[in-house]
Amino acid sequence: MRKFFYHNGLSIVFFMLFMASMAGQTITGLHEYNKERKEEEHVPPVSLSSYLHSGHFLQATFENWESEFLQMALFVVLTISLRQKGSSESKSFEKEEVDREPSARRKNVPWPVKKGGLALKLYRHSLSIVLFLLFLVSFGLHLYGSLKDENEKLLLEGLPTQELSGYLTSPRFWFESFQNWQSEFLSVFAIVVLSIYLRQKGSPQSKPVDAPHAETGE
Repeated sequence: MRKFFYHNGLSIVFFMLFMASMAGQTITGLHEYNKERKEEEHVPPVSLSSYLHSGHFLQATFENWESEFLQMALFVVLTISLRQKGSSESKSFEKEEVDREPSARRKNVPWPVKKGGLALKLYRHSLSIVLFLLFLVSFGLHLYGSLKDENEKLLLEGLPTQELSGYLTSPRFWFESFQNWQSEFLSVFAIVVLSIYLRQKGSPQSKPVDAPHAETGE
């Protein structure tokens, strides 16, 4: 067990943090949702199972996932060709190991490399493809949840509901998206620039403590 955790500790800890945060969001979100229903709409509270299907929960969850996957996908793609002198988050200005062509003659290569052809072509870009797909799925679920939440409120007020085509251009939906996107882009900008001048001993996100500011890459 100790060896397993040593080999997988980073993913295990982050997954546990995700689950704990997800539970916290769900519990507090349920209380906030029922509070709003009681104070503003004067309707009875909903159960946890009902809340998990509500637009309130879906919108709050997937608007955040959407921005995270967009940030990661763009970071993966843009760091292929763009550089930042002195940053540990940038590739160096010379050819690196990640730029070499894949070879099936190396030991323990993934099966798409051995197979070649279309499998290899897809595998060469599989990380960015999956991240963009996760962004699109999250974007769609955010749109669905936000529209559902809006229509739930309109129904309680006795007003006509909105159609998807009209809601897609609504200020509310894009406000929800942009308020998350800007924070993700700011955080990437911060780590790219701060890693030029600041250090964290032992972290792969930092340059060595004694590295010059102008040294680019890890």
